[in-house]
Amino acid sequence: MAQWHLPAELVLWITELSWPLHRRLRWRLLPLITGMLFARGRRTVASWLRAAGLGQDYQDYYYFLGSLGRKVKSMASSLLRLAVSVIAPGERLLFALDDTPTKRYGPKVEGAGIHHNPTPGPADQKFLYGHVWVTIAWVVRHPLWGAIGLPLRALLYVRQKQMALVQRLYGVKFQTKLEMAAELVEWFAEWLAFLEKKLWVVADGAYAARPFLRRALAAGVVVVSRLRKNAALFSLPEPLRRGQAPRRGRKRKYGKKTISLAKRATHCNAWAYFVSRYRFAISV
Repeated sequence: MAQWHLPAELVLWITELSWPLHRRLRWRLLPLITGMLFARGRRTVASWLRAAGLGQDYQDYYYFLGSLGRKVKSMASSLLRLAVSVIAPGERLLFALDDTPTKRYGPKVEGAGIHHNPTPGPADQKFLYGHVWVTIAWVVRHPLWGAIGLPLRALLYVRQKQMALVQRLYGVKFQTKLEMAAELVEWFAEWLAFLEKKLWVVADGAYAARPFLRRALAAGVVVVSRLRKNAALFSLPEPLRRGQAPRRGRKRKYGKKTISLAKRATHCNAWAYFVSRYRFAISV
């Protein structure tokens, strides 16, 4: 059996990541990650154990993965601090947020369900069976490879219809993808507050919604996304004319006119026309 040897610096990083684990089990993390790095074929736990030559103790490593999952938040926090210490951050840190499905096979895969397929392919499969992970990644620029994403943490999304069994077994509450995304943003904003840097997160239009935007803005994070086609857009309130007495009560936050993005998109030079013609506010 081939013996794999990792660089000393990488061994030190893995050892640092293992500190949140129990001291009787933390030594198992190094051979497991070694097998993960050198595994071939399907990325399964069995292939990791096979690549690291851990087949005789496979049951112990499966139990170890259970304890590893319970400590994943602490380990992800250590990984985030380690990544910031190795990669010099610039004036702002850019994070990417998205939900990613992974196909699974078999009728009794825990947490798996039927989800929309974002990449149908030639077969035009609108749905797939598997897991959906809401993932946060740090986007950095490599001098040779350009922009790359470093995944930091992911949360498993389970549909509400399938949540009863998982909740009964593990006591997990149902969360929407927007709530999970907000939790991830609050997590890295808390752990990176000591840097005093600007934190930006980019996401697609599915996350341009109130449950996510309010919590992200409260955490001091700048959100970059596209507007949904059904976004609630209003004109700004008109200023008081000269000599006009102010009305009683609170000042208007939005104007009276509503703006339809779908109608604006039908015009030639739609965005330039829209920006030059309207001053608008978004209801968040």
